[in-house]
Amino acid sequence: MNPIEQAFTETIKTILTKRFGKQSEEVFENSQLLQYLNQKTKSANRGAKARGSFANLYAIYVLIEDYLANNFQKMKGKYADYEGALYTKLLQRQRELPFGSKLQNHALNNRMTAEFQKFFPTSEHIPILRNLETNRYWINEKLLFYKDLNLSEAIIEIIEEYIKAKQDAFQKFIQACEALQEIESSEPHKVQEFILGLLAPHVDARLFEIVSYAILKYYYHDQIIYFGFELDKLTKENLKLYKTGRTNANDGGIDFVMKPLGRFFQVTETLDVKKYFLDIDKTERYPITFVIKSEKTTQELLDKLKNNAIEWYSVTAIVEKYMACIEEIINIPILTVRYQTAIKQGYSDEILSEIIKQSKIEFNYEEYEDTEEQ
Repeated sequence: MNPIEQAFTETIKTILTKRFGKQSEEVFENSQLLQYLNQKTKSANRGAKARGSFANLYAIYVLIEDYLANNFQKMKGKYADYEGALYTKLLQRQRELPFGSKLQNHALNNRMTAEFQKFFPTSEHIPILRNLETNRYWINEKLLFYKDLNLSEAIIEIIEEYIKAKQDAFQKFIQACEALQEIESSEPHKVQEFILGLLAPHVDARLFEIVSYAILKYYYHDQIIYFGFELDKLTKENLKLYKTGRTNANDGGIDFVMKPLGRFFQVTETLDVKKYFLDIDKTERYPITFVIKSEKTTQELLDKLKNNAIEWYSVTAIVEKYMACIEEIINIPILTVRYQTAIKQGYSDEILSEIIKQSKIEFNYEEYEDTEEQ
């Protein structure tokens, strides 16, 4: 595949020129791993709204970091005898990296390799090698070389520059939100346009989840329920939506929980029916409301899920049982209407404040501020 030119390509080429001089262009054009990095870093200069690619990049990063820590870049041919990096240490290291605190095992185990093979179907090499019996992992050293040049240190530097670019983008996003707080009362339309711009299919999945939560929290805020064990002793309570943890967390498929109704909400961008049914199974087939990052109608989404389920499971009774567990579908158009309803109820400022608060938590913004001050 021919290398594409995108904004971050210039950064990649600068790093390669610094390390390999006149050979840098030849290295860039012929290294499959560098071409893969070039593909995966397209979001670096597109701001916070663009979807990041941390999981697969971090799988490469931690394996090459282990490779360098053992000085294999200086001992040609010795890596073949290495016992391999322990999976638990690799996963722990991934989660120590910026934006990586809730990463799961998918990239290390298969996802990164599968995507690489999709980009390079005729490649003789796969990037990640593993021994399932020992839970040991290796980066494929053949992909770290172009002729006699070892690319490992350059690859580490490229990924670190991508991380810095994404950190900067998220900091600017939060700063933009805080600036909007200053004009919320005088120019509310600008705030609304900004937030509605975050409800789009191309927006970073974590930002979409944060904005969805902020909107739904205040949409439900004024809705009241009466409950109790005796008719003359009913309790009056507003519906309250709680975020159960950070985005992309492996928490059993529960992103939001509503009190006192006990409704479960799961935010997703996929229409992979196996993922939906897995979430339902994790909660013992408890009804779930799915908030889907899609502009398709709720009926189109339900029909798509059902048709995919029929193809996958074939047994109608099983499909119907799972589909009955989908309590509600909330798509982008519904979120837009609910945002407008919450604004009419006077919660525009609260929604923006919630987005800022959750973004700072999600992206460790306070940590970055402390680092800059030192």
